[in-house]
Amino acid sequence: MDVKALNAALAYARTVASKPQGAANIADTGDANAAGQSFAKLVQNSLRDTVKATAASEAQALKAVTGKADITEIVAAVSNAEMALETVVAVRDRVISAYQDIIKMPI
Repeated sequence: MDVKALNAALAYARTVASKPQGAANIADTGDANAAGQSFAKLVQNSLRDTVKATAASEAQALKAVTGKADITEIVAAVSNAEMALETVVAVRDRVISAYQDIIKMPI
């Protein structure tokens, strides 16, 4: 769907734009702690955005009940919340899969 592709592109642009100044040099310096903090910050920001999208969707639903919202605003808010939740679930699944692969590796 076009809305999801556009939202994904916008999310990617926000992620690239919010990249810390020293993030490009993390691989060069080998500072794993800085990389871990950057990843943790990225996950934290993503979860915060998901919660905000869900809250906006709920607010639009409440406006719809009272008859004060436009149907396109409601659909857009619900679609954004759905996409954000699907993204979080997909990332969670990939992290669990990677963890299981690491556990299976011989030492």
